[in-house]
Amino acid sequence: MSRFKLIGMLVVGILLFASCQDDHGDKTKKLPNIILIMGDDHGYEETGYNGHPFIKTPVLDEMAENGLVLDRFYAAHPSCSPTRGSVITGRHPNRYGTFNAGFSIRPEEISIASLLKQAGYTTGHFGKWHLGPVKSESPTNPGAMGFDTWVSHDNFFELNPVLSRNGGEPEKFEGEGSKVIVDETISFIDKAEGAPFFAVVWMASPHEPYEGLPEDLALYDNLPDSLSSKTFDLTSMKTGRRVTRPQDSVLQERFAEITAMDRAIGQLRDYLSSKELKDNTLIWYCGDNGIPPSGIQYSKLHALKGTIYDGGTKVPGIIEWPSAIKEKNISNVNSVTSDILPTLCELAGVPLPNRPLDGISLVPLLSGNMNNREEPICFWMYDRSTIDKGKPYIGETLQTGTTPLVKLWGDSYIRVFQNFHYDEIKEEHYHGDRSIIDGDYKLIVRDLEEGEVKELYNISTDPGERLNMISFHPEKAEKLERQLVDWQQSVLHSLSEKDYK
Repeated sequence: MSRFKLIGMLVVGILLFASCQDDHGDKTKKLPNIILIMGDDHGYEETGYNGHPFIKTPVLDEMAENGLVLDRFYAAHPSCSPTRGSVITGRHPNRYGTFNAGFSIRPEEISIASLLKQAGYTTGHFGKWHLGPVKSESPTNPGAMGFDTWVSHDNFFELNPVLSRNGGEPEKFEGEGSKVIVDETISFIDKAEGAPFFAVVWMASPHEPYEGLPEDLALYDNLPDSLSSKTFDLTSMKTGRRVTRPQDSVLQERFAEITAMDRAIGQLRDYLSSKELKDNTLIWYCGDNGIPPSGIQYSKLHALKGTIYDGGTKVPGIIEWPSAIKEKNISNVNSVTSDILPTLCELAGVPLPNRPLDGISLVPLLSGNMNNREEPICFWMYDRSTIDKGKPYIGETLQTGTTPLVKLWGDSYIRVFQNFHYDEIKEEHYHGDRSIIDGDYKLIVRDLEEGEVKELYNISTDPGERLNMISFHPEKAEKLERQLVDWQQSVLHSLSEKDYK
């Protein structure tokens, strides 16, 4: 263990130990409250503090000014369901067959909510779930994953969302979507009655189809005229099918959703302040993947959502915890959504699950004493053409959702999830775009029609991944590839359910 890591653990450990005592010796009373907030399709550059020329995010900007900015924070996957699984489990989603959007988690996975309950936390989920149906009979609903209460949607929603409360029949909630789930989060915290709480608040913004309030749309009336000459395909709010629209009106709505989400986060922070809870509440904000094609206005990063490049996986990341993080700090240490579980387990004093994890604890980073990451981060977009669909993991009835969307899937407004057994691992199961980040270097391996393509980038000096350096550092690339293959072997071992035996 490095000297920096040891110092960081001691500093935050002292803070945590002190905060966990009161006059009666109650060790749970002052455990840090924890709120995880995630924007849906919210890319790295879509905040004011990261320099976006138009988007207004005063609340996130204030959090960045007061807390720890994770400037090299990554979603575990360039799409939503897999990244959400990594938050819940601390494991890469391919370990349990959550390969892409619409793939469920597996019931045997050990969740962060279940672990924190061991330390005395009351737990709640609010908003987008997307790891299986939220209905009561689903074996992968939030309740099955350790949440005491939930007001959730199978997938995403817009204004006036239709949500399920604790797995019950869907009901319509009037209001702007982000505000609706923050209102429910506040109600949950009120009912915690002094117990430490763990709230997962997964926004549905700014995922398309976009819909903004008039006052938020007005903030973006004067986007550059040049944007009107470009068009994008996205979901129609009227028909649920694809429609082509000018980019300026699309971005006006997307940016309005981001600002509304930002305001809802501010409402939650104000509430915590009013109840004298803010100092001892850790808020961790991040996105779930990069910017989609319909939302791109400019980016210094390479590519978009759905790709293994940084444009697909690098997202905004902020941790605010006033009692432990006393001043602004910007960290360039590589970190990922899989790190959330081990970090929170250490803060709560809960043992880690006895199975392979892909995240590490960032507790030393909270005190500014972690200068590097000893373990690499691996990414993998599983090749869905190699999925063996012969043995469904969960029956279709239990995988069928209930909460409707605007977006049609075929002819249906609800989602049907899937997951499959893997009795035998084959060579073809190693395929799919994959990458590994170790320090400043990132190796990418892609399976294209013309064959396997490898790229090596220095993401510190070349954040846009423009200069392939593999011919200059072949030994570095070979070492990273060996590490990547070893990691894939571990992942496929998990995929074949060996971790559950």
